[in-house]
Amino acid sequence: MTAQPIIPGFRLGWEEWAALPGLGLPALKVKVDTGAKTSALHAFDIEPFGPANRPRVRFAIHPIPGRNDLSIPCSAEIVDRREVTSSNGETELRYVIRTEIMMGDRQWPIEMTLTDRGSMAYRMLLGRQAFGDDIVISPGESFCQPILDYDVYHSTAMRAEAPARALRIAVLSREGNNYSTRRMVIEGEKRGHVVEVIDTTRCYMALNALSPEIYYDGQRLPRYDAVIPRIGSSITAYGTAVIRQFETIGTFCVNGSEGITASRDKLHAHQILARHRIGMPTTAFAASPQDNDSLIELVEGAPLIVKLLESTQGKGVVLAETKKAAQSVISAFRGLKASFLVQHFVKEAAGEDIRCMVIGGKVVASMRRVAAAGEFRSNLHQGGSAEPVRISKAERETAIRAAKAFKLNMAGVDLLRSSDGPKVLEVNSSPGLEGIEQASGKNVARLLYDDIEKRVRPAPVRKRGKSAA
Repeated sequence: MTAQPIIPGFRLGWEEWAALPGLGLPALKVKVDTGAKTSALHAFDIEPFGPANRPRVRFAIHPIPGRNDLSIPCSAEIVDRREVTSSNGETELRYVIRTEIMMGDRQWPIEMTLTDRGSMAYRMLLGRQAFGDDIVISPGESFCQPILDYDVYHSTAMRAEAPARALRIAVLSREGNNYSTRRMVIEGEKRGHVVEVIDTTRCYMALNALSPEIYYDGQRLPRYDAVIPRIGSSITAYGTAVIRQFETIGTFCVNGSEGITASRDKLHAHQILARHRIGMPTTAFAASPQDNDSLIELVEGAPLIVKLLESTQGKGVVLAETKKAAQSVISAFRGLKASFLVQHFVKEAAGEDIRCMVIGGKVVASMRRVAAAGEFRSNLHQGGSAEPVRISKAERETAIRAAKAFKLNMAGVDLLRSSDGPKVLEVNSSPGLEGIEQASGKNVARLLYDDIEKRVRPAPVRKRGKSAA
């Protein structure tokens, strides 16, 4: 919003209500202090971030005195760092930011320092540098400008109107140079966020009741607004433990540990699909080698698929075209003491499947994957090709239901087109972006950040009695 000139006669008392719209603070009670040169804003968890040539600072504020359960996260550009001497004679080095202040129908830019004023009755002090020549101070009066109300912090409108702010985001990945990780970094930085790639295996955790923490290369990790897990199948157990630690300290994780763990175990995954009555190829599992023939009959005989429980990218998946071949493959897997399941082969899919990318409960992109000649697996890592596709309403609803069943905010849901409707083949909790972005023409990374930004906005907090005016 364009700053408006301060007109003569604009009067302020010794205490006023103000808003800082650029920081997402619609109501603050302010002490107007002619004896103070610099303005100051209450802030805690103050943390600088961003590039050296354009440093920013993140902080949080309790806007209502006595309500530490209500915390508003803010960010701003750093314009300076100064030594400030408080009224009790203590000197403190503070970050200085510039933002717009609104009082009544007037709005103008001010500079203010950040400091912990948690013990003060006023969350903001307005110093004389912010007054301007045309503002009249009436020290014997209060609230010369319109009175605001803390109730605004309890409204759902505040969440919708919260300004965009720079986020600090971690991408948990051991492959910093692969396409998906690079796209998440590039797209996040385009939007003004700070995106850091963290090798999951180099994280370690301190577990205690009061302050659980995560460390990385000898340093405690900073507070992140969001974590995007890209956990490889080989480190699922440790990767999900790290995510659980982020969940414990209250960080928003795009995909939670529970959903990732369930999606990686093929048997568990199919049990979840069955529990939610989501269509899938008929599947069978047994521990005893005496049940081989029964397993084959349960999935309607050969041809059938034999699949390792922790297979990825089409590896560990075998097509047995005859009963004898199926018996041989099953016996071989049992000989290796491998856990596997047997699945009905959907012939009418003809080596094709549909990958639906679900973000925030919506299918944002889709593609058809076609197997290479002589191959039944359509995975791009197995030589398959991808092309754009229009999906049906039933396919869209099935993909959304599957992602929801696994409690995944971002999922690649693979579907087969069968004669009796879509069948879920797999739910991928770390879907790649390259194939689907190129095939669909959609900027999936941008759509992911749209959802993250929406979810980390401040939420309204329930009132505890009538707030003081």
